Amino acid sequence: MLTTRVPADWQALQQDVARILQECGFAVEVETLVHTVRGDVTVDVYAEESVDGRLYTILCECKHWKAHVPQTVIHAFRTIVADSGGNLGYIVSSGGFQSGAFTAAELSNIRLVTWEEFQMEFTESWFEHHLLPFVADRLDPLLTYTEPLLPRRFAGLTESEREHFLALKRKYDVFGWLMMTFTPYSRVFAKEGLPKLPLRERLKGGATAEQQIPAAVLDAVGYRDFLEAAVAYGDIAIAEFRKALKTDEV
Repeated sequence: MLTTRVPADWQALQQDVARILQECGFAVEVETLVHTVRGDVTVDVYAEESVDGRLYTILCECKHWKAHVPQTVIHAFRTIVADSGGNLGYIVSSGGFQSGAFTAAELSNIRLVTWEEFQMEFTESWFEHHLLPFVADRLDPLLTYTEPLLPRRFAGLTESEREHFLALKRKYDVFGWLMMTFTPYSRVFAKEGLPKLPLRERLKGGATAEQQIPAAVLDAVGYRDFLEAAVAYGDIAIAEFRKALKTDEV
């Protein structure tokens, strides 16, 4: 799951669905007109991506309802997707679906999903296209400061300044190691799938590291929630290292 946060209304659901698709590499529009053989129709979320030069399109209908979505909605949406030439259609419902709705979606390119199920559909893609490159770019200074080799500016520090820098390395080394597993570099050699959350289970009783790393990072069960907490903590760490080295550069 990407986040445990639940959209508050239909507009938030649209924006959250669009955000996931955009971060997965799609060009996305919200509440946009789509041309069909029967005329123009407004869809909640329209997404396009190019796959080896071929255009691939997804249409999404977002239903922030308490009631289950009936099969009439599925029939209408099937027509829109088919008449627009869409490759795949998602109906994302916060209230679930009537049993007849699943029958109406059988043998079609329409997928009926909850908000949680929609996230699961795109977790792997979101991980590869957004989380990994974002961590590598945003937290690159931290990964450099916590690697075994000392930075060049270390040689110019006084003894007390060196001690302070090494203390920072001890403080953030485990965090840096954990974040390295969320970069494209480590994924080249990884044999397993996505790194599992929560991260606290990976520390195997490392009490000192658990005390230093915020609970929001260690206990997050959603990848977006983890990313937000990790970047916030990483920014603090980078600022401390740069202050210790008296530089704004790595």
